[in-house]
Amino acid sequence: MMNLNVTIDQNSGFCFGVVYAIEMAEDILEEHGHLYCLGDIVHNDEEVKRLQAKGLEIISHDDLLNIRDANVLIRAHGEPPSTYQLAIENNLTLVDASCPVVLKLQNRIKNSYDKGDQIYIYGKHGHAEVVGLLGQTNDDAVVFQELEELDVASLPKRITLYSQTTKSTDNFYNIKDQLTAAGIEVNANDTICRQVSNRDKELRDFARKFDKIVFVSGTKSSNGKVLYNICKENNPNTYFVSNKSELDIQWFTPKDSIGICGATSTPMWLMEEVRDELHSF
Repeated sequence: MMNLNVTIDQNSGFCFGVVYAIEMAEDILEEHGHLYCLGDIVHNDEEVKRLQAKGLEIISHDDLLNIRDANVLIRAHGEPPSTYQLAIENNLTLVDASCPVVLKLQNRIKNSYDKGDQIYIYGKHGHAEVVGLLGQTNDDAVVFQELEELDVASLPKRITLYSQTTKSTDNFYNIKDQLTAAGIEVNANDTICRQVSNRDKELRDFARKFDKIVFVSGTKSSNGKVLYNICKENNPNTYFVSNKSELDIQWFTPKDSIGICGATSTPMWLMEEVRDELHSF
């Protein structure tokens, strides 16, 4: 036995928006035994498998075109107006688990668009939340992941800047400062979820406390990639796993102190499984 000293970060795991969506799904599955979900309910394969075993059926937007007279869950990322219109046409009952933070952002973007603002969104191309945000502008807004994607010299002299809710706060303000320095008037709207952004500092402190860090996340999670890199920067002995089977005993030495943490899409039960596996080494 290696006698590893293992601690789970109690601030890691599901954000309230994901908790809300999963609780809604579980309630309906308990009552009806089946529920369609538009896209992965959370970017974590292990949690998706758990809910699929209860009767959750993941569908795509293409699938949705051919489904009628059914219940369909909208996950925390939110959806564009076109999805709600299709639901009316196909007599679908939408179980709307859109995160309140995302819904508020959608409304702000729509109001800006209706006023004629030139809208730029700092976010990941093709991300479900960003697709929903773009939909508020009839896809007229400009989405960019890096400032280098924009030809700053040809930008309008005044723009309205928003952010996907899970992006880095520091990066958002760096972008605003660089655009301002280039002579552009930026109406910056900090729409980043503080429950997510505050994890940056919390994880920096957490990662430094241990010999090794095991970061647990689904490979599809954008937030997971960001937070894993934060851990790695603050503790080079950080390892990424999606589940307990990916742990390698060779990463550890006897009596190591190990911190376990994860993304906002990582369930606590999965981190507990990783902890128990480490205790068995």
